[in-house]
Amino acid sequence: MHRWSKLFIPTLREAPADAEVASHKFLLRAGYIRQLGAGIYSYLFLGQRSLNKIMAIVREEMDKIGQEFYLPGILPREPWEESGRWTAMGDNMFRLKDRKGADLCLGMTHEEIMTAIARGELRSYKQLPQIWYQIQTKFRDEPRPKSGLLRVRQFIMKDSYSFDIDKAGLDRSFDLHDQVYRAIFTRCGLKFVAVEADSGAMGGSQSQEFMVYTDAGEDLIASCPVCGYAANLEKATSRLEPVVELEPTGDGKPELVHTPGCAAIADVAAFFKISPASDIKCVAYMALRGYGPGPVLRNAGFGPMEPNWVPVAAFLRGDHQVNEVKLMGAIGANELRPMQAEELDKYFRGPAGYLGPVGLNPKEVQAQTSFGPAFSEKGKSQGTGEPLVVIIDRSLEGRKNMVCGANKLDYHLRNVTPGRDFNWTLGADIRSVNEGEGCPKDGCNGKLVVGKAVEVGHIFKLGYKYSEAMGARVLDPNGKEVTPIMGSYGIGIERILTAAIEQSNDANGFWLPASIAPFTVVVTVTNAADAALRETGEKLAAELEAAGLDVLLDDRDERAGVKFKDADLVGIPYRINVGKKAAGGQVELVTRAAASSEDVALDGAVARLKERVEEETLLEASC
Repeated sequence: MHRWSKLFIPTLREAPADAEVASHKFLLRAGYIRQLGAGIYSYLFLGQRSLNKIMAIVREEMDKIGQEFYLPGILPREPWEESGRWTAMGDNMFRLKDRKGADLCLGMTHEEIMTAIARGELRSYKQLPQIWYQIQTKFRDEPRPKSGLLRVRQFIMKDSYSFDIDKAGLDRSFDLHDQVYRAIFTRCGLKFVAVEADSGAMGGSQSQEFMVYTDAGEDLIASCPVCGYAANLEKATSRLEPVVELEPTGDGKPELVHTPGCAAIADVAAFFKISPASDIKCVAYMALRGYGPGPVLRNAGFGPMEPNWVPVAAFLRGDHQVNEVKLMGAIGANELRPMQAEELDKYFRGPAGYLGPVGLNPKEVQAQTSFGPAFSEKGKSQGTGEPLVVIIDRSLEGRKNMVCGANKLDYHLRNVTPGRDFNWTLGADIRSVNEGEGCPKDGCNGKLVVGKAVEVGHIFKLGYKYSEAMGARVLDPNGKEVTPIMGSYGIGIERILTAAIEQSNDANGFWLPASIAPFTVVVTVTNAADAALRETGEKLAAELEAAGLDVLLDDRDERAGVKFKDADLVGIPYRINVGKKAAGGQVELVTRAAASSEDVALDGAVARLKERVEEETLLEASC
C-alpha cells in the first residue's frame, strides 16, 4: 500500500510564471515533472506511474499485431546517408562525433535502422508481413521548446514499422494500426479525431493523424460537423463559392494602372473597388530542393555538397493564405524562406507589394520524381535569364479579368486572365482553407470549422522510399527480387498524458481517467490523529487494493482542507473521505470529473467504486 506520508509528491500552490498552457502548469504543480533545461524534463514519481500505465496500454494493444524491439538511441551516419536524410533533417538532428571522428546522431526516429535490419534478415515473401515496434526515447533539437511536454528535445515514442510484399499488404498493416491506435486512445480516455495529414519529412503516399482538440494545440484542424470530414490544415481542402468575375475595361487586355501606395491587398481592393477574391496575390520564396556539388567542382562530377535553392513565385487569390507545407510538397522542397529585396529585384525586377505573373517565363515541369516535380531549365525570369518556378493555386484556374501587381513600383494590371495573359510551371492546391468554407465531400452541404489540436499519433504509408534507397530486397512467389513496401507509425507517450490533462482540468487541478492515473483512488483520512479513523482508513485502503485497484492512502498529519486540495490537484479520479460519518458506517465517495460526492456504506464502498470505474470505462468506449 502506498502512503502519501512516505512518498515524494512535491506539490506547488502556484505554477512558475513561464508555464503557459494548462498541462504544463498542472504537471509542475502536481509534482509530476521538474524542468532540467530547455525542453528537458525529469519525470517524478506520479508522472512516471502515469507514463508506465500509458506504455502498458500501448504495449498490450501493439502486441496484438506486432513484435517489440529495442533499438539504439545513438546512431551512425551511414544509414541516414543511404536514405538521404542525414542532410535533409537539418538542425533538428542532434549530431556528435566519437573519439575516432566518426559522425553519429541521436535517434529522432528509426526508419533507417529498421530498414537496415530488414535488409540484412528478410529474404523471402514467406517472411512477410512483419510489424516491428519499440517504445524508446527520441531526441530532437527543437528550436523553440515550450508548452511543457508538448514541444521538447527529449521524448518517449512508440514507433512501429511494417514490411509487406505489396500495396494490398501495406493497406492491411495501415488498417491494423488504425484499429489499434483507436483502441489505445480510447483506453487512455482521450476524445480524439482521426484526420487526413501531410507526411512531411517521413514521405509516403498517405498519412493520418490522431488529434485531441485543445487551445494548447499548435496544429489546426478543419472539420465538418455534418459529415465528419476532418483534416489537418496542411492537408485540408474545401469547396469555394463561385466568384462573380469583373467586367473587362477598354479592349479587355491587361491594362497598366497607377496605384500609388497600394502595396497591401486591402489597399488594392479599395483602390479598384473589388473583392480581394478578384486580386492575384504573389508570395515569393527561395526553396531548398536538396543538395548538389558546388560550382567549382560540379563539371568534374564531384565536389562538396551545397544547398540547391530555387526561386519560387506562388500566386493565389488575395483573400487566401499560402500553406507552406502544401507548397513544399507540390514542388518537392525541404525548406522555404522569403525572398529578400535583392532577390525580388533579381527575379521580378519589381518590389514587394507589386509582384505579378504577367511577363514571367516560368520553368517547365519535366517529370515527376518520388520527391516531387522535376523542372527543366527552359523557363527564364524576365530580369536575369535564371529559371523561376511559377506555381498557382487551383482557385485561380479558370478565372478571368483579375487584378495583379505589374512588377513595377506603384503600378498594377487589370483585365488579367490566367492562361491567356500568363502561364505557370504547375497548378496545385497551395492554400490554407478558411473557416466557413464548404465541406469538400460530395453531396455534403456543411461548412468547415477550424480548431486547435494536439497530435498524439501519426500513421504513414511510406511506400518504397526507404527500402528502395537502402537496397532491401526479398524474393516474391515467382523467385523474382522485389522491394518490400513499408509503413511507419508513431505515438507520443507524453502527449497522451498532456492531452488528457488539457481536456480535463479546472481551476483546482486536473483529473485523469482511471486507466492512466497514477492511482485510481485516494483514501483520505480527514483526521490522522484519530486512531479509529486511521484504522478505518487503513482497512478500507487494504480492501480496495485487494480488489485490484491502485490505492493511495493519505495518512498525512495535515488539515482535511489541505488534503482535499492536494487530491483535487494531482489527477486522481476518485477520493474516499474517511471522516466523522465513519463511526456510523458511512464514507464519502468523491468523483473528481463531476465534482460530485455521495455517501456510501463503508462495507459497500469497494463495490460502489468499482461500479463507478466500470461506468467510466464504458462511457469512454462509447465516445
